[in-house]
Amino acid sequence: MRVSPHRRALAVATATALALTGLGTAAGYAADEPPSTPVPIDTPDGALFSYVVNTERPGAAPTALAARAVERADGVVVQAWPQIGVVVAHSANGSFRADVVAADRHHVVESVGATRTVSPTEGTPGAEAPGGVRPGKAVTGRATKQDAGTVDGPSRSAADPDPGEVTQWDMAMIKADQAIEIDPGSSDVVVGVLDSGIDASHPDLADQVDPRRSVNCSDGGRPDRSATGWLPTTSDHGTHVAGTIAAARNGVGIVGVAPGVRLASVKVVNDDGFIYPEYAVCGFVWAGLQRMDVTNNSYYVDPFMYWCEDQPDQAAAKEAVRRAVEFSTRRGAVHAAAAGNAATDLANNTADSSSPNDSTPVQRVINSGCEDIPAELDGVVTTSSVTQTGALSSFSNRGLGVIDVAAPGSSILSTTLDGTWGLKSGTSMASPHVAGVLALLKSAHPRWSPARLEAAVRAQADDHECTTASGPVCVGTPADNGYYGDGVVDALEAVTR
Repeated sequence: MRVSPHRRALAVATATALALTGLGTAAGYAADEPPSTPVPIDTPDGALFSYVVNTERPGAAPTALAARAVERADGVVVQAWPQIGVVVAHSANGSFRADVVAADRHHVVESVGATRTVSPTEGTPGAEAPGGVRPGKAVTGRATKQDAGTVDGPSRSAADPDPGEVTQWDMAMIKADQAIEIDPGSSDVVVGVLDSGIDASHPDLADQVDPRRSVNCSDGGRPDRSATGWLPTTSDHGTHVAGTIAAARNGVGIVGVAPGVRLASVKVVNDDGFIYPEYAVCGFVWAGLQRMDVTNNSYYVDPFMYWCEDQPDQAAAKEAVRRAVEFSTRRGAVHAAAAGNAATDLANNTADSSSPNDSTPVQRVINSGCEDIPAELDGVVTTSSVTQTGALSSFSNRGLGVIDVAAPGSSILSTTLDGTWGLKSGTSMASPHVAGVLALLKSAHPRWSPARLEAAVRAQADDHECTTASGPVCVGTPADNGYYGDGVVDALEAVTR
């Protein structure tokens, strides 16, 4: 994702420092901006809460030392990620954050923060009995749902066209229907779908999912590799996303942007529909460990729509996710992400009334250090949504210098649970089109780095001038504006250039 010159200047201009559980951290906003509205997370004694503890540098030694500090502060290590220097911990100690710093005898802890405003509904993973807990081992190796019903797909032979293809206006718009005639993508390319799970029994997905690379991260942020853990339980969102990326061309249902590539189900959504920071951290690190080529991220990390760097808890959680994204990028993954469905200009955003969404939202002032993650993190291709006419979808976020590319996201037909197909709308539906195009690019250019893939998908996008319809002002030029970024993605160019 490109950071707008305005937001970059604001971030660089800051000289403010904030005390964070006894530590110092940059506030991340300009001196002429107001601080964000504090949202204290109350952690009374006896109530279980989830935390991230970030070390000053990655590695086995500092991570192990931080884990010892967690235990001395009456915490339980749920998961340790030495690759990025992050420990996920649970504790019912009300002063856990300060006590971890006090117990850090080797001064390796950089920041500590609660990841949610309520107690974990999953309890503490690894708990064997009350008072007995088995800590997690170090591993070394929200989106709009506007369903319009489901469409039962008739069974066809593989020789027949997929019956849903003729209605897939979205594939025609980005020229994916032409692209797959040249190159449907390589089975060596793996796309990680960080979402609510993929229904691998669906006829359009049964041959597409790689169970060996699939994982469930919603159990406190601890990777669960069980055979069924990564399957969907309460949501078809991930299944719909997966179909857009790589539904098979098999004479049944629909066809994805890159039907020749493989999918990995990386479940980061719990049964209540939340994607907490520790889940996202697990998902991105797992994608890196498994050497996935592309990830799709059709969500924002809960419980804050915007995570503010001048708020101690939010800053620590945001840093943990940032490190995880950076790690997976270094390991070869390029990331597509939904821009969000709040119809907001992310380049000039000063207010939020939806957070925290796991307890009681408050009206808060935000500044340039408050970002939608992972969409606004570096190294992420941020995607807005367009309609069949090419207009920006009414729900889509926008922002000059924030939006990288656009893709179809209104009334998209894709796979749903129990072998059916259905329509959904949202930037959640736009992002997987981009993930599919990135997968085609990776197939055509297997040696390209994530940075080169990101640059290519933007350079190959079809320029789109600002729309003239009434509504928010579209800022920029046809080559680069706040609605479409560098343009609407082009799958055909991905396989021919």
